[in-house]
Amino acid sequence: MLGLTCDQKSFRRGKIGGILPQFLFPALLVGAISIGGCTVGPKYTKPTAEIPPAYKEIGNWKPAQPSDQAQKGNWWEIFNDPQLNALENKLTVSNQTLRAAVDRFQESRDALRATRSNLYPLVTASVTPTQNRQSQNRALRGATSPVNYSDLIVQGDLSYEVDTWGSIRRGVASSRELAQATAADLETIRLSLHAELALDYLTLRGLDEQKRLFDNNVDAFQKALELTQSRFQGGVASREDVDLAATQLEQTRAEDIDITSARDQFEHAVAVLVGQPPSTFRLDSAPLPAAPPVPPPGLPSELLERRPDIAGAERRVASANEQVGIARAAYFPSITLGIIAGFEGSKFPNWLTGPSALWSIGGSAAETVFDFGRRRAVSDQAIATYDELIADYQQMVLTSFQQVEDSLSDLRVLQDESKTQDDAVAAANRALDQATNRYKGGLDTYLTVITAQNAALVNERTEVSLLTRQLTSTVLLVKALGGGWDVSKLPAVD
Repeated sequence: MLGLTCDQKSFRRGKIGGILPQFLFPALLVGAISIGGCTVGPKYTKPTAEIPPAYKEIGNWKPAQPSDQAQKGNWWEIFNDPQLNALENKLTVSNQTLRAAVDRFQESRDALRATRSNLYPLVTASVTPTQNRQSQNRALRGATSPVNYSDLIVQGDLSYEVDTWGSIRRGVASSRELAQATAADLETIRLSLHAELALDYLTLRGLDEQKRLFDNNVDAFQKALELTQSRFQGGVASREDVDLAATQLEQTRAEDIDITSARDQFEHAVAVLVGQPPSTFRLDSAPLPAAPPVPPPGLPSELLERRPDIAGAERRVASANEQVGIARAAYFPSITLGIIAGFEGSKFPNWLTGPSALWSIGGSAAETVFDFGRRRAVSDQAIATYDELIADYQQMVLTSFQQVEDSLSDLRVLQDESKTQDDAVAAANRALDQATNRYKGGLDTYLTVITAQNAALVNERTEVSLLTRQLTSTVLLVKALGGGWDVSKLPAVD
């Protein structure tokens, strides 16, 4: 490092080491401050991404227009389920993962404040009281110099690094953009948690509907067993029919119990999401909500403004661009200005008198002459990081389009499949009625009835599963579209 330093005492004598004139320090000061507006490094340009003109899966299938609630932040209200709404509101205030994300955002704001402080001078104050004794045999001690003496120094120091090449301002901008990225991360986590709660809740309600279906079938199979036993006692039915009816009943009961186990898992998951121990949380059985209208996806170009994870990735690219500028600024000299002022005295009475005053003003300019490629390596690393984050951003955009297309495809197919499944359920129930009547009339064995019962139960269960999938696919579409968020809600953090 090569350095240049000076102090005001030298200026008062009109030279520094007999070389520099008295006016050089004011000129250096004015010059350093005047060029403090320079900034080296690349200007940021938002990365580009390939955006299709429309979603392929829309095609001729036009989603129904939902209610106005679909465009609000509380997107889950489109399901018109008061209990779901209450749970989502509780998650907002009680979820521990969300609280940790809020704390991380606050940490990033505090880091920005710390970085911004570098734009201003650093002022320190010190008090140095000492009690001294000189050696009486010291070679240079004067004859009248005291052996024992006190010294008290009170001084303030002001140092300021001139942001000559914009590295400090770029550091502040980088911290600001990272704070905005953390704010976007917070919204991404918030959206994911609300979506996860909705998915768990709707899946649980689907299991409630399946259990209701199995409970009804257990009752029906119990009555069928009793009928078969009566017919066996009357000599109309065989023992094989009784055993088949009992097998069908017990098998259905076992599946009914298994649904209860799966439901408990989702109930525990909901409890944790709302910040409550599973042992103290309970959700009573309730019907499955009706499938809501499909939210309109809008244009693909709007997706970049609606998803917080994409906004966060873009802010990290901007921050990396500032780091490239900071690495470039390291090639230029750094200029630091300093002022020291205070009092020094041997006794308290003369401490504040004029002769006790001391001061010094000066500056330094330093430039790295040779660092064996360190600055080049740091600069290349910053550029590589910038390129990496651009690739991550573009990949995230592609993935977001895929998620929207997947959800639209699921909803389009599920709508058609549900219509066909409704017909299958109706046909299975008609076949069951006919088989039961033929068995009662002695025209068929009970095996025909069991076959029809199984077909009806399977189709009814599939119908419930399809409705559950429609609901959860709607949640996934809302999540893929960014919920009710858009980039205008990204805080300025200043």
